[in-house]
Amino acid sequence: MTRHLLVPMDDSEPARGALEHALTVFPDDEITVVHAIDDLESAYGGGSPVDADTDAGTPEPDFFADVRTIGEEHGHEVTTAVVEGTSATAILEYGREHGVDQIIMGSEGRSGVSRVLLGSVAEAVTRQSEIPVTIVP
Repeated sequence: MTRHLLVPMDDSEPARGALEHALTVFPDDEITVVHAIDDLESAYGGGSPVDADTDAGTPEPDFFADVRTIGEEHGHEVTTAVVEGTSATAILEYGREHGVDQIIMGSEGRSGVSRVLLGSVAEAVTRQSEIPVTIVP
């Protein structure tokens, strides 16, 4: 039975490690990489570059091209999505709305002032999730 895995991505090394983990450990499962655009995070300088030429209503992060390449290197087609809202809440809502069976995420992505002010997204997701969460260091 194929499972649906969700890998939140913010273009950090821990997030890329989580994607590599998902592709390696779960090669036969459906994998969706989601990027949450958090207005509060952007206000503190933690936002990610985006491609303004995307047809969708929300711009796609520049690093999604790398995500697709990593998937192809593993012989896997990776689905991508962009959600808006507070990162942890947006990730959890996406998981519930799309029948996600497991969330796999990096241990940290933020650094410096934004991490102190905003807390750890991985911690918040783990604490609030009804879906099993795997944290990859």
